Amino acid sequence: MKIIAIVSGILTALAMTIAILVSLPTPYEYSPEEAYSPTDPPALEAPLPRTARADGDVMVRVLLSGAVVEMSMEQYLIGVVAAEMPVSFEFHALKAQAVAARTDALHKMHVSPRMQHPEAHVCGDFTCCVAFSTDERMREKWGDNYNEHVSRIHSAVIATDGVFLAYSGEPILAVFHASSAGMTETSGNVWMADKPYLQSVESPETQYVVPGFVSAMTVSVSDFIQTVSGTYPNAVFTDDEETWITDMIYTESGRIAHLSLGGVQVSGTALRAMFDLRSTAVSIALLDDEVVFTTHGFGHGVGMSQHGANIMAQNGKTYREILLAYYTGVEFVEPVAVIPQSIRS
Repeated sequence: MKIIAIVSGILTALAMTIAILVSLPTPYEYSPEEAYSPTDPPALEAPLPRTARADGDVMVRVLLSGAVVEMSMEQYLIGVVAAEMPVSFEFHALKAQAVAARTDALHKMHVSPRMQHPEAHVCGDFTCCVAFSTDERMREKWGDNYNEHVSRIHSAVIATDGVFLAYSGEPILAVFHASSAGMTETSGNVWMADKPYLQSVESPETQYVVPGFVSAMTVSVSDFIQTVSGTYPNAVFTDDEETWITDMIYTESGRIAHLSLGGVQVSGTALRAMFDLRSTAVSIALLDDEVVFTTHGFGHGVGMSQHGANIMAQNGKTYREILLAYYTGVEFVEPVAVIPQSIRS
């Protein structure tokens, strides 16, 4: 299905009051817009009315604390960017995050619905979809700086209104993570599907500019053996400690693809889950009666690195350059609606 416009379709033009989660100050002046609330996601080919912001016309069903809440894409993105990226990051990094989150939501709405919650397009659980901050949470976190911070995020969302990333005519799975260890990871090394646009690329983070880039975690030998044996009962830990951790194979990005623990082959992602490691870019050392895991970066490593995006923005890269650097072979899809050029720079 070839997309020729931003995902939106207006079933019926209805003036109505929308139940939304966040009451926001508007950083730019716009004429009041009619709100549209289609029952289902609009068809991808449907044109937008030229009088409205694109994100205001796409309604997203979000699962929050067990309840499905319907809100505009614009409202949804404000909550996601607020939860997923520090508001202090460079403005072009915030814009890159807004586009990635918009694209990811559209992918879940139209390409690959989430089986975990068929009643909702997305949820606010980062282990399933992405994190989401409600207005209450933002006010609690930011206090007196609420207006300033939420306005900055709102501006980033509006500045990229409706723009998303596509590959072969469809919104991509625009995943992201906190920081990479010099290279992002190929999706096929983490999940079953190897996406052509989620390949390993360079990322500019170093331990000198990213807090917590290098992190060490120590567990006792007894806890290590108990944890591994609990997941892999066939693992055998003899008196010869050199046989405990062997055959470590790394991916091209420097992350553990798989290794042998007690004679059982374990994937790097399984190792990370067992010990709640910050990433699979990890080295392991046996020191006396302890096992030390030293990790680099934070997250699964696939797609856009948020700290990498911030560093690139600090170095003068635009949000478009940032996104093209992390997602291979994609193209930008623009909304039909007319938005002032002054906020699209």
